[in-house]
Amino acid sequence: MKMLLKQRYLVGKRITSTLTASCGLPSFSSNSKDYQTLYLVLEACRHSSNSKTAIETHARIIKFGYGDYPTLITSLVSTYQRAGCLNHVNRLLGLLCSKHLDLVAMNIFIENFMKIGEYKFAKKVFYKMPYRDVITWNSIIGGCVKNACYEEAFRFFSEMLISNIQPDGFTFASILKASAQLGALSNAQSVHAIMTEKKVELNSILNSALIYTYSKCGSIQIAKEIFSSVPHSDISVWNAMIKGLAIHGLAMDALLVFSMMERDSVRPDAVTFLGTLTACNHGGLVEQGRKYFDWMRSRYSIEPQLEHYGVMVDLYSRAGFLEEAYSTIKAMPIEPDVVTWRTLLSGCKIYRNQELAEVAIANISDLKSGDYVLLSNIYCSFHRWEYAETVREMMKHKGVRKNCGKSWIELAGSIHKFKSGDRSHPEINAVYEVLGSLIKRTRSEGYMPVTEFVFMDISEEEKEENLSFHSEKLALAYAILKTSPGEKISISKNLRICDDCHRWIKLVSRVLCRVIVVRDRIRFHQFEGGMCSCGDCW
Repeated sequence: MKMLLKQRYLVGKRITSTLTASCGLPSFSSNSKDYQTLYLVLEACRHSSNSKTAIETHARIIKFGYGDYPTLITSLVSTYQRAGCLNHVNRLLGLLCSKHLDLVAMNIFIENFMKIGEYKFAKKVFYKMPYRDVITWNSIIGGCVKNACYEEAFRFFSEMLISNIQPDGFTFASILKASAQLGALSNAQSVHAIMTEKKVELNSILNSALIYTYSKCGSIQIAKEIFSSVPHSDISVWNAMIKGLAIHGLAMDALLVFSMMERDSVRPDAVTFLGTLTACNHGGLVEQGRKYFDWMRSRYSIEPQLEHYGVMVDLYSRAGFLEEAYSTIKAMPIEPDVVTWRTLLSGCKIYRNQELAEVAIANISDLKSGDYVLLSNIYCSFHRWEYAETVREMMKHKGVRKNCGKSWIELAGSIHKFKSGDRSHPEINAVYEVLGSLIKRTRSEGYMPVTEFVFMDISEEEKEENLSFHSEKLALAYAILKTSPGEKISISKNLRICDDCHRWIKLVSRVLCRVIVVRDRIRFHQFEGGMCSCGDCW
């Protein structure tokens, strides 16, 4: 790490000297204040796509002798790209990828492009490099993960494996995170097998990553086995296990792990309490949640942060204690963020509290699509159609579209994705045929679509059709099409599962005698025999 920092310190001078020489420019002495000012101006230009100021700033960068320092050129390229100045982009990238820049410089450029979300430019630099070291691969793989390009991260990881560069602990930590986000168990198992084959030394970071990855991929039992077999000296291992149990709704197991920590004299930190409170939230354990929240200050002198307050607001809201949730927000010593108010708004939808819902909305300055939908649903539940219509008109006027539900399922090492109402999958006709058959069968078992919260400007039949083609239903139909009777099915989803799909999948699990696991944005739901592991608390 020290060597890398030293390289980064020296690389700026090498790049400046190379580029200024190639441009025939004299060298100037550096002034950190000038550098910081130029960087801040560029960042402002980048976010506003101000090409005129960017060009003027570019001239000053060269004048002051900074040439093209990594942080400045990445921000500059991004600014020009957003402003549509593609000629400047191509010129700078051409200069950047010239033979004058060494491996260390190129690695830093990749890392910086990834930091500001310019994934495509990072790839361009990567593919222009004549050779790459482990830092290069780690930068591109880690950058893909940070930018939520998880499948691309696996593609680069596969390329790395067939190269002459051996992955290290940083590589595996990144690719395990990608596995966790995808919920792809076979990928996680493959990565774990490669780590074993290459005899990678497992430190606390990798042990924690393995525990959490298996948890996120639905294999909580394997996560428990790993936890039991590794040293518990580092708190990150405990935190990974508590978080893993929490997302599976195994609240009492998570609280037991917390007790084990105390018994082993391992002092919990803020992350520990966040996982523990989340477990209480997912288990609907209001009293236990209050206790652990109080313990943060009284027993461990840990000041609750915004996230801890947010979980408590969610816990109270989902348990129906809306006034207590609101009191918690008002008592916060820090300014509540929009997520906290949205949490209260979500609780108001469940318990149909219009008054508090409007208070929450009034405190959300930048309304997103989900906020409009929640408020519209609340008005619909009170049969206040005129208010619901006003909300929908606001959405249309502002060009706000409802977030699209996406679900995916891993079969035979491949990931199959579906969007609500999707018809792009190559086997979609067979999927719709299976889905239609399932809906017909569940109707005979008492299933009635929950149309209450579907937008009210369409007929009842259209509402039912809208619900029938939710992404998780399409993914489930495809899984049934492709798997054997009795085989467990695992689905991942980008949003919280809706009430209609939750009720329907419970019935499907009973009718087909199948275990169906759905990992939504918040937690795991294991459906079996007509019941869900969440106890209908999500």
